[in-house]
Amino acid sequence: KQWYQRRVAITAGTDGVKHSMNPFDENAIEEAVRMKQKKIVKEIVVASCGPSQSQETIRTALAMGADRGIHVEVPAGTDADLQPLAVAKIFSKLVEKEKPDLVILGKQAIDDDANQTTQLLAGMLDWPQGTMASVVNAADGRLTITREIDGGLEDISVSLPAVISADLRLNEPRYATLPNIMKAKKKKIEKMTPENLGVDITPRLKILNVVDPPVRQAGEKVPDVSTLMEKLKEKGHL
Repeated sequence: KQWYQRRVAITAGTDGVKHSMNPFDENAIEEAVRMKQKKIVKEIVVASCGPSQSQETIRTALAMGADRGIHVEVPAGTDADLQPLAVAKIFSKLVEKEKPDLVILGKQAIDDDANQTTQLLAGMLDWPQGTMASVVNAADGRLTITREIDGGLEDISVSLPAVISADLRLNEPRYATLPNIMKAKKKKIEKMTPENLGVDITPRLKILNVVDPPVRQAGEKVPDVSTLMEKLKEKGHL
């Protein structure tokens, strides 16, 4: 996924604004490239859904070490309404077409923070999943994954094919070098649309209203415990 790179200067609109790859997706691509360097995988195919500017993001991934790209083009202006369910459906169709052994996604997008696509995709494919991965090791046709959870770290083992999502602590993404950027311009990007894949991307959820949270009232000092108890009773907290 791509997002608009923030600048200090305030501008009207997004024309001419550089598009940058979603940070979690950078971790996903870096992990795939490292797996290829270790001879664990043979080919890396990157896919992105969005308007024509998404090709910038795909070219960045190709410069990092991916072999070819797939651009599922969504008309500009409607890409903001592309919800995780639609993306998961698109990716499931691409999996049927490409038949990979492993799908790696970023844990979440930093605009909506949904953290849903990986789980939805794994469910559609009926594949095991390893979400929020901070360590991934491959051996004997299985992946051992360390997941970051609320209570600490969790180690799981999944068989292939599988779907995993990358956390920021999985690795340190590399910078694309100038020679690799030039090579990426010659790598193939296949273009298609959701309609070509038979996927309806009509939003299922609609935002009805967005409001600011209520302003927090200032605190009040009381002279003693008995006054505190009275105040709490007045406000219905006791």
